[in-house]
Amino acid sequence: MDWALPTALAAIGVILPVIGATYLLSGTILSLGALTIPLRSAQMAAIRDWTLFAISLAASGYFIWNAETALDMGWEFAAPDSARWLSILFYLLILEGTRRAGGLVLFIIVLLFSLYPTVADQMPGPISGFASPFWDLAPYHMISSESSFGIPMRAFGSLVIGFILFGAVLQQTGGGKFFNDLALALVGRYRGGAAKVAIFASGFMGSMSGSVISNVLTTGAVSIPAMKRTGFSARHAAATEACASTGGVLMPPIMGATAFVMASFLSRPYIDIALAAAIPSLLFYFGLFAQIDAYAARRGLKGLERAEVPSLRGAMREGWPYILVFAVLIYLMVALRMERLAPFYATGLLLLINQLLRRHRFSWASFGAMIVGVGKALAELTAVLLGVGLIVGAFSATGLAGTLVNELIFIAGASTIALLLMGAVTAFIFGMGMTVTACYIFLAVVLAPALEQAGLNQLAVHLFILYWGMVSYITPPVALGAFAAATMAGAGPMRTGLEAMRLGGVIYVAPFLFILNPALVGEGSALEIMLTLSTALCGIWLISSALQGHVSLIGGLGSGVHGVALRATLALGGLLLALPGGGVLGMSQGLLFGAGVAFAAPALMFAGLNRPARPA
Repeated sequence: MDWALPTALAAIGVILPVIGATYLLSGTILSLGALTIPLRSAQMAAIRDWTLFAISLAASGYFIWNAETALDMGWEFAAPDSARWLSILFYLLILEGTRRAGGLVLFIIVLLFSLYPTVADQMPGPISGFASPFWDLAPYHMISSESSFGIPMRAFGSLVIGFILFGAVLQQTGGGKFFNDLALALVGRYRGGAAKVAIFASGFMGSMSGSVISNVLTTGAVSIPAMKRTGFSARHAAATEACASTGGVLMPPIMGATAFVMASFLSRPYIDIALAAAIPSLLFYFGLFAQIDAYAARRGLKGLERAEVPSLRGAMREGWPYILVFAVLIYLMVALRMERLAPFYATGLLLLINQLLRRHRFSWASFGAMIVGVGKALAELTAVLLGVGLIVGAFSATGLAGTLVNELIFIAGASTIALLLMGAVTAFIFGMGMTVTACYIFLAVVLAPALEQAGLNQLAVHLFILYWGMVSYITPPVALGAFAAATMAGAGPMRTGLEAMRLGGVIYVAPFLFILNPALVGEGSALEIMLTLSTALCGIWLISSALQGHVSLIGGLGSGVHGVALRATLALGGLLLALPGGGVLGMSQGLLFGAGVAFAAPALMFAGLNRPARPA
């Protein structure tokens, strides 16, 4: 069956729910998720999908009609029988939508956690809580503002839709090509240019799409062959693309859906989240760039040929509409604080300019394809958010969130470092089985309060769990981003994952840096932020050089036992430079700086003395 018509209706239909109730928004998109994410193309499966579509619309219509009564009468705690039966039906529909959109692993996690309140009183002490029979639990999940229709869906309805629409229109109107041409013009001809282009292009595209896998599949189709053609091994090319695509989801201004959910959790403007994420993403991409440059220098790789690289003037001349639209978007968000309406205004301006120019003007077919893409993206995200909301509701119903916070603090004792390490491991484990947004929501309820009670900065805490939730995309045994890139490059998946861990090494270090020193998320004076950022960049440069065994602009560290020793001392020196002074470490910034320089100096001197001679 052709799914284009129902998907198009879904995308058009989301414009009205944006200004309406959450039930209207969720019901409209969830019902069409049955059509946009079909099981199979067989006729019986199609009939089943259309049946689910109709049932979803009817169930959501019931709650829309009775929304005011439910609020006034407290139905989440004392619902009539009709509301209970419809709640059970809607609960099953959400589970089915989660299974289709998020996969079997996320479905099982959501199912088990959503039913946990029914047996919470029988669990051992640390994880015991208030019990609720399923007959009472179902209406709580569907009617209360603490479960499926809580913070995740409110953030989706108020902020996420506009930016998903903006990102889709930007790509369909040629924004992806512009960012790729701009990256080519800026760094394409330098050594390792193909990989450096991948860093910039994938970073831009990942920020718009918010999806690591789709970013790998779109930009990797161009970047990976270019890297292999200019001397990069298949494994290294795939690992580079995986790391660049992963970092894109962490980079402002869009950052996918997770940043908007974070803004709702913290009750802060989205622009605050974007500005706070700017420095950590700079550290990540700087570390990746430094490693690529060191790898290219060590192997004597060249840049792209002049004929393959567009001029910067030409790229800017072709891409001025996108620069203008981004400027308008940022002005509306920063100066006028119009986070909700800014992406719609920017999208409208982009469509207007696009239709006035001939290069990427929409035809009916391309416009329909864009609408279909937006509708499917919204349907998938809605199903996942509604499912993850059930987990939040389960913790709220049982009171388990507060219990787990106390248990984590008790286990960690007085050690903030131990609590952070426990948090990092927890975030990594849950990141392996969930999408980025789902993992963040879960950890924001379970883990973030414990870290905040330890006296850590709230904004840094939420970015910390976001970063460690992303780590699984480049870390075996899951490493979905690395494995997808390895398939495209024809490289071994596990070896690509290990290489991606090395190239993306900063992603394991940066969260500890900014949670120990909130100046790295913009929480401090301008002077403090600049000084902290400067030492952190120096430290990241040394760590990246140690990981590759070559110091960019200076020389190599050699091989054998002495080479390993020099790399170890250089990495330790870089870590000491990057770490913040005072606080839980108990060492002054001056002492850390001096120790870092002392450890790094022998390796830097050796690299300088062994610098290869410049050819005549």
